[in-house]
Amino acid sequence: MEAVWKRSEVPAGYRWRLEDLFADQAAWDRQYDEVKRLLGDIGRLEGKLKDAEAIRQCFELEDELSLRTEQLYVYASNRHNENTADPVFQALLDKAKKLAVEANGAMSFITPDILELPEEQLEALLNEPSLIRYRKTLTDMLRQKPHILSKPEEALLARVGNVSQAPGTIFGMLNNADMKFPLVQNEDGAKVELTHGRYIQFLESRDRDVRKGAFEAMYATYGKLRNTLAATLGANVTKNQFYAKARKYGSALEASLYDDKIPVSVYDSLISTIHESLPLLHRYMNLRKKLLNVDELHMYDLFAPLVDEYKMDIAYEEAKQTVLASIRPLGDEYGAIFAQGLDGGWIDVYENEGKRNGAYCSGAYGTHPFVLLNHKDNLSSMFTLSHEMGHALHSYLSDAVQDYRNAQYTIFLAEVASTLNEALLMDDLLRRATDPQQKMYLLCYYADKFRTTVFRQTMFAEFERLIYSKAEQGESLTHEDLCRIYYDLNVQYHGPAMTVDRDIEMEWARIPHFYRSFYVFKYATGFSAATSFAKQILDEGAPAVERYLGFLQSGGSDYSIEILKRAGVDMSSPEPIRQAMSVFEDLLGQMERMTS
Repeated sequence: MEAVWKRSEVPAGYRWRLEDLFADQAAWDRQYDEVKRLLGDIGRLEGKLKDAEAIRQCFELEDELSLRTEQLYVYASNRHNENTADPVFQALLDKAKKLAVEANGAMSFITPDILELPEEQLEALLNEPSLIRYRKTLTDMLRQKPHILSKPEEALLARVGNVSQAPGTIFGMLNNADMKFPLVQNEDGAKVELTHGRYIQFLESRDRDVRKGAFEAMYATYGKLRNTLAATLGANVTKNQFYAKARKYGSALEASLYDDKIPVSVYDSLISTIHESLPLLHRYMNLRKKLLNVDELHMYDLFAPLVDEYKMDIAYEEAKQTVLASIRPLGDEYGAIFAQGLDGGWIDVYENEGKRNGAYCSGAYGTHPFVLLNHKDNLSSMFTLSHEMGHALHSYLSDAVQDYRNAQYTIFLAEVASTLNEALLMDDLLRRATDPQQKMYLLCYYADKFRTTVFRQTMFAEFERLIYSKAEQGESLTHEDLCRIYYDLNVQYHGPAMTVDRDIEMEWARIPHFYRSFYVFKYATGFSAATSFAKQILDEGAPAVERYLGFLQSGGSDYSIEILKRAGVDMSSPEPIRQAMSVFEDLLGQMERMTS
């Protein structure tokens, strides 16, 4: 295995072009100073929001201030993630975070000021022609009125922002910068350093000893910090409970779903609907055990390839062309934008020393999106490229049609476009597969997508619901509690065919999404919605494509469930999840027939 590149060694063609956001540090500094000036301008409007014209001016200034602050943050965050150990960009990100908190504080008077107006005037503002582009904002304010505090209280909550970021920041520094993993043995028998980026690669090894060694080394490392990591996650839970109570919500879960008008029942329904389908996952574990030909199926076998005779090595340039070809059903315009993104400085491709692990898409209105990858030459990385570019195209098309305030789609919608791209890629690969071994490999890979994106993320969501419920009842969240809850869920989800290794009880400690609380369930709902969209697009063609592109262009201009309903997917019912499960069942049937 080759040594990890230093940042300076990564070829320019495989680095994103953050200069498209700020040409240099001096440009960032000038905008920082401009935002500082705008903070004073918006502060002078406090107490003066008495009519439609004053409110319009305030909203326009709020948009300018928010966008410029967001641009500063995106640049600093992405620079930091290029090399999390670089103190220059650690400091820049810290500066951007503090400015964001200051900006939120400066703008915190807006909603309380407007909500002080008489009820009749507030209702009249909804039909004011000069405020038509802000109608959803005003509607949201009226919905949120029971949860908005007095101006001094709102300002105090805004100032607490820096403190509230601490659990996530501390976890990020521990996980990405300070945590060092031991040497483990690779398939050639050589000792190499375990990293976040290499971990999944080791788990995908055909050599069971390599998988077991990496698995045990990973969780032994986290286990040494179990008290600190439990305290950090516990602090994040406490933070969310504090905000929920301060704003008079029934729970932290209700608070997290309220802004987007998603009932708690949607979250609970996902878990109960997946519980109905756990026999399918148990059936898949039995099939995996049979295909691997092992006496006991262990947790470190979950990513092992099931088709030993077939190996797909896919270089990045080939992955680009394959993904581009797969999205042809979405039309020429979508394809042209996609191609522009692949070669237009949107993507940071390869792992380098200190680079943030994983993959994401980020950006700010007014510039193209930025995609961070840690690409390996395998099928999984090709799907990650497809996935993150789905996010990028969603943002690009939303920004192109919506104004700034209505462009940002919600997290509930965020995983739909990314997962739909993956579904189209899989359909294309399966249709073109002529080798039975390749087809079996792809079927196994797709089945694993269901396992990881629907079942696994729902298990994460249930873990969150359980630990928050425990905390809300005043019970402890020690590392023993977290480990026990997490271990028991693994036993329940994976079923009797799985030997659940005790090491897995520490996995909660390495999941960054737990610091974006109640986020992971949206992967499962998004996957289900995408499954439904993909079926419609492949079955109907142009009419379904038009509905889907309308969805992408809607941004956050309406509530998420309504946007999806208009495009033909009703997530307020369990049906899209059951539809996804029927697709999973069909995959299992095909796999079982090919191995009987």
